[in-house]
Amino acid sequence: QVQLVESGGGLVQAGGSLRLSCLVGGNILSRNFVDWYRQAPGKPGKQRDMVAQIRTGDDTKYADFAKGRFTISKDKAKKTVFLQMNNVTVEDTGVYFCHSGPFGNFWGQGTQVTVSS
Repeated sequence: QVQLVESGGGLVQAGGSLRLSCLVGGNILSRNFVDWYRQAPGKPGKQRDMVAQIRTGDDTKYADFAKGRFTISKDKAKKTVFLQMNNVTVEDTGVYFCHSGPFGNFWGQGTQVTVSS
């Protein structure tokens, strides 16, 4: 069973930075993409929005709100995917989840990010 374990969340002031980590169990980075989703407080139906994705060939894509501020990267040797978040705003508050596919559909437990004004 593949496990994804997020870490790095916490409280940060608006304009600050935070780096999230996703430790990817097993050996799936060679065949799966990994992406970050977030669930903002009060979202109906606990909707999760894609933030950024990194593919096996290291191609990346970002949600419009993340472009220019967030960077996704991975360290294959450490089996870890990172999300560097810069110039955060209060709208970035939420629970951030790591996800991997398409071979399987794996989710982490989430890490809370709170941005104060």
